[in-house]
Amino acid sequence: MSSPAHGSLAERIDALLPQTQCRRCGYSGCRPYAEAVASGAAPINRCPPGGDATIVELAALLGAPVEPLDPTCGAVIEFTVARIDESLCIGCTLCIDACPVDAIVGAAKQMHTVLARHCTGCALCIGPCPVDCIALLPPARAWTRDDARHARERYVARNERLVRGTSTTTMAPDANPERAKRKAAVALAIARARARRTEAGRARG
Repeated sequence: MSSPAHGSLAERIDALLPQTQCRRCGYSGCRPYAEAVASGAAPINRCPPGGDATIVELAALLGAPVEPLDPTCGAVIEFTVARIDESLCIGCTLCIDACPVDAIVGAAKQMHTVLARHCTGCALCIGPCPVDCIALLPPARAWTRDDARHARERYVARNERLVRGTSTTTMAPDANPERAKRKAAVALAIARARARRTEAGRARG
């Protein structure tokens, strides 16, 4: 178990990370990477979303030399937001399972949609999609510390939910305060997809 001093250092390191939870650093999320850096098991230059700015901040915190971004983690990346082409989505739920912050809502055999306000642009949903209906687009605004804190909270909440063995699509309403919002978002996505299909059918007719 980590000592209080180690835990405090890991928390301070974690607070400097962008919280995209993209795993490009080789760890399962920003917090595990922060813990590895705090223990000396990982260097400070493995965060492509954070880029040079995060490396400089970590170096200042730890009194370590500034190093270039490790190329094995990929190049510096810009923040993006995922979008699902709902006309192509087959409702397989694989993207929902892959999202580390529960930013995708839907149910089996129903259209899925990305809640842009929660998406970190981690790209983990793209690989599992069997129909290639997910794209990464520029965000409406720059990523902020508040966004990072929000993403961290959702990452922690998701991990706690997985430990409990519950699903975002099966939780009782009183167990998930956002269930109604998610259900509404899914219903809206389905309605849009059906409207497009109806319009396309009329155009062909």
